[in-house]
Amino acid sequence: MTTLYLTESKQTLTDAAAIKDLLNQQGIWFEQWETPAELAQDASQEEVLAAYGAVLDPYMAANGYQGADVVNIHSGIENYPAIRAKFLAEHTHSEDEVRFFVAGKGLFWFNLDGMEVFNVCCEAGDLISVPQGTKHWFDAGAVPDVKAIRIFSDTTGWTPHYTESQVEQQYRDISL
Repeated sequence: MTTLYLTESKQTLTDAAAIKDLLNQQGIWFEQWETPAELAQDASQEEVLAAYGAVLDPYMAANGYQGADVVNIHSGIENYPAIRAKFLAEHTHSEDEVRFFVAGKGLFWFNLDGMEVFNVCCEAGDLISVPQGTKHWFDAGAVPDVKAIRIFSDTTGWTPHYTESQVEQQYRDISL
């Protein structure tokens, strides 16, 4: 179940409509799509993209996205602690960061101006679009299990621009 946790007020939202409303008010697009495809953990990028092409292609065309690939983060990944550390530091991107979760889960953290820090635990079926310039970080957990389709206009926009605020250090005890 998708959850949104507000860190200061210690409020947890589990209602999908309430989560979507709060995120949309902050400029973060959120939808929930069906994930009927039964995919093996080692399914290839081509298999995953083909399984979801019927929903991905219209979304990408309507929003001007040019490509997609698949990220598959699991406990067998070599150097996972180093990879995880890169995502755990607060950063921004020069392009929207769009993810459609097809299996597993991951924790997106947000540090938005005028709002308390919060996180969204995204699971299979969740589509989230983080606008360019949004301060955030991502945690796949100590024992990762997430497969997501990354949707993009230009992969060079994915280069992280670290804020070096270290705000994420305050929330290290909250993980998947």
